[in-house]
Amino acid sequence: MKTMTIRNVPAELAQALDRERTRRGVSLNRTVLALLRNALGVANAAVRSNGLRDLAGTWSEAEFKQFEQAVAPLGEIDEPMWR
Repeated sequence: MKTMTIRNVPAELAQALDRERTRRGVSLNRTVLALLRNALGVANAAVRSNGLRDLAGTWSEAEFKQFEQAVAPLGEIDEPMWR
C-alpha cells in the first residue's frame, strides 16, 4: 500500500472533509479513501450502501403479488382526464 501526503488543502475543503468525517463517524483517512474510491469509480460494492440492502429480497411471493395488484391501477390511463 502506498502512503501519500496532500499539501495545500484549502480551508473550505478541509472543513468539508472534517464535517464528512464527523457525519460518518470514522477517521479522516477512511473518509478520504471512501470519497476517492467513490469519485474514481473503484468503490467496493460491499463498502457502499444506500441503506436499503437489508430490505432487498425480503418480500414473499404472495406479498409481491399483493403489491403488484395494489399498484396496477397506477399504470392505467384515465381517458376522460386526457380529453
